[in-house]
Formats: sequence, C-alpha cells, structure tokens
Amino acid sequence: MTPVRPVIMCGGSGTRLWPLSRKSRPKHLLPLLGGRSLLQDTATRLRSGMAGLEIRPPLVITGAAQADAVAEQLSGAGIAPAAILIEPEGRNTAAVAAAAVAWSETADDDALLLLLPSDHHIARPDAFAKAVAQGAELASADRIVTFGIVPDRPHTGYGYIRRGGALGAGFAVDRFVEKPDADTASAYLAEGGYSWNAGIFLFEPAVMVGELATHAPDILGNVRAALSSAHHAGNRFDLDPVSFAASPSAPIDKAVMEKTAKAAVIPVDMGWSDVGSWSSLFEVLGKDADGNAVSGHARVIDCRSTQVRSTGPMTAVVGVDNVSVIVTDDAVLVIANECSEDVRKVVDGLSEGEAKDLL
Repeated sequence: MTPVRPVIMCGGSGTRLWPLSRKSRPKHLLPLLGGRSLLQDTATRLRSGMAGLEIRPPLVITGAAQADAVAEQLSGAGIAPAAILIEPEGRNTAAVAAAAVAWSETADDDALLLLLPSDHHIARPDAFAKAVAQGAELASADRIVTFGIVPDRPHTGYGYIRRGGALGAGFAVDRFVEKPDADTASAYLAEGGYSWNAGIFLFEPAVMVGELATHAPDILGNVRAALSSAHHAGNRFDLDPVSFAASPSAPIDKAVMEKTAKAAVIPVDMGWSDVGSWSSLFEVLGKDADGNAVSGHARVIDCRSTQVRSTGPMTAVVGVDNVSVIVTDDAVLVIANECSEDVRKVVDGLSEGEAKDLL
C-alpha cells in the first residue's frame, strides 16, 4: 500500500471556545478532553500497522505565533515532524493544500497526503484508519478522497456531502452543500445518501497539483513561490511573506472540491466531533448520573445537563439545567447550551471594544 503522510493544519483561534481558547493559545493547543492537547491527539492518532497502513512522520503547517508551542507539544508527544511550514498570515485551507504539495515536490516524497485539522476529536481511531486504508486505494487511482461523517441528527452547523455512484469502497461525490437550515437538514437525513463534511482529504500530490493548476492557479503559483523563497533552518520553513500574501484566500472546498471531477467520499462512523463549540465539546465529555460534566476547580449541586469548567477560582453552580459555565483567571462565560454558537457575538464585541486583551 502507498505510504500516507499526515498534513496537520494548525491554524485558527477557536473563538467559539472563548474564554478558554485565545489567539495566543488556540483550542488545538488545549487539553480539552484529557491530559493531552487536541493537536497531540491528532498527531498520534494514526500509527503504522493500523489497517495495514504505513504512516510517515507528519508535515505540519502553522502560523508564526504558534510555531514554537506547536513544535514543543509535538516533541512532548514523541512526534518528530518531517517539516514545519510557517505561514506568515492565514490564507485558508487551499493555500495549506498548495503548501503541502509544493513541499512534497521539493522533497521528492512518494507518500499520499492526508490533510487533517489539528483540533478534531475521533473516538474510534481504528475505524478512521480503516477508512484511510480504503481511501488510499481510491487516491492511488487519481481520486481526491474526503471522509464523510455518518450523520446521527439533522445538524445545521456542518456542510454536507451528497454521494453519487459507488466507487470502490466509497462513492463519487455528487455535490457539496452548504450548512443547511433545520428543515433542509432533516430532509437530507430522511432522503439518505448525505454525510457531514469533516474537512479531511487524502490525495496524490500530483493529482492535487493538477486540480489546483486548473481551478486555483494563483494559489498554487504564489504558494510555490513562497516555499521556494522560504527561510529554511532545520526542518522549519518560514514561507516568504510577499509571495504568500499574494495568494488568494479560499477554502479547499470552494477552490477545488466543488469544481473537480475527481472527488470521492468514504462514509465513516468514527465518533467524530469538530469540538467547534461548547455544546459540541459537552457532547463528547464524560458525564455524571445527572448528565453534568465538571472540570477543574468546580462543583455542581442539583444541576442537570450542565457543563462547568474552571481554570481559575473555585466555581460552584447550583440548581441550573442545560447551561455551560466556563471560568478562567480573567473571564467568565455563562451560556445556555443551545446558544453556544453565539459565543462569536461576545468575541465580536470584545474586538470592537476596549477588551481586546481578552481575545
């Protein structure tokens, strides 16, 4: 089987997990589900031998502000990256894919590239490894493979993938659809044939190069130039800021996947969560008999379906249901679980006001 090289995307600030997640300490660097960070879990999730896979050391792509912390955490998890590419600014995931294939070209690497967000949770890594092994067969046949999450409810916070005809262990992609409203999401589940879009992709570098050259040539050209002019020290490449800034900013879904005829999807039930909000984190946490999840210096009394997490002072919560209470040394968030997406409104208000030091 063709070897697989994970490409770990360490970008973003996880603003929907404010106040715990900050620009200086985004969510993938936080131990939200145990003793290790989400990044460390991502980097150690796949190992050679799982489902017959050969897993190569990862390629890591991150920003300058996080680079040292990312390198330190990977070292702490026993991971030695093949390279760390440092973006001078965020240009979205199409530029990340372009940087990965440009590095693969210069390194004369023979591995498939597995593009992975650094901040997702997968409860069943064996199921993921099996899906990657199945996807590797399609990727070796010139397909760009994405992994569709089997939906268990009409979620409105994810994009969806509608599958077409059978293709090996997966399916051709009929179309990608944007985040739906509740009625549309319910219709998707009733119809069947839809998966959540997890933003995970597997491909031959040459195939992605060809599709970027066809559908997003400005992204490919400028990112290639940024790598060729990068400052290189050890396994770290600081991409040239002028060339990189000239690249258009676009997600890989829009730049390539919605346009290519090579897209394939492997549906997989692997206990996936994007841990993208306090409610989605609450879903995957262990809970007591009343459905509460408590972490840090905190206590609940006569509460149900409530999440309390304190990295600051002792926090006691009494007699409330379906609420999340998040406490740090300098901020407190109290929010109804069904309103967890509205944390962005708080962050937007801080950006516009005089409390930017809390971001």
